[in-house]
Amino acid sequence: MGASVGWLGAVAVSLAVGVLGLAASDVQVVRGAYLLLEPLGWWTLIPFSVASLATGLVQSLGTHWGLLRHYWVLIKLGMNVFATGILLLYTQTLAVLADTARDPAAGAAQLRNPSPVVHAAGAIVLLLVALVLSIYKPRGTTAWATGARTPAGTAA
Repeated sequence: MGASVGWLGAVAVSLAVGVLGLAASDVQVVRGAYLLLEPLGWWTLIPFSVASLATGLVQSLGTHWGLLRHYWVLIKLGMNVFATGILLLYTQTLAVLADTARDPAAGAAQLRNPSPVVHAAGAIVLLLVALVLSIYKPRGTTAWATGARTPAGTAA
């Protein structure tokens, strides 16, 4: 859970930096914001997302909740894999934004991009939903919880 909280904090920082890139009037501050987002992604967001996935797998396999026993665990796993995949793909966009910020000919209007704000806001929503699932642990077990090896209605 600590990695997930760290991931949420890192996403909050990237949201703040993205907003700064959109709102700042000084072109150097705008440049700095977009230059910061790329290493923030590689050195903070990705390690926390992978650590969150790894610790979630270990916890689910090492506790009575299990990996395949409860729907909320499967939903969280799917959300984590989805978010990590999107983040890995999004690093290409962060690289393009940083390259544009490195170009001395680029003005503030060329630099400003709402994409980091939109992606960070979406990630915060996704991570908060995962947090709520972890706290409330909604009822509902899968077919694997009853000891069956395959879900109901499928062939073995």
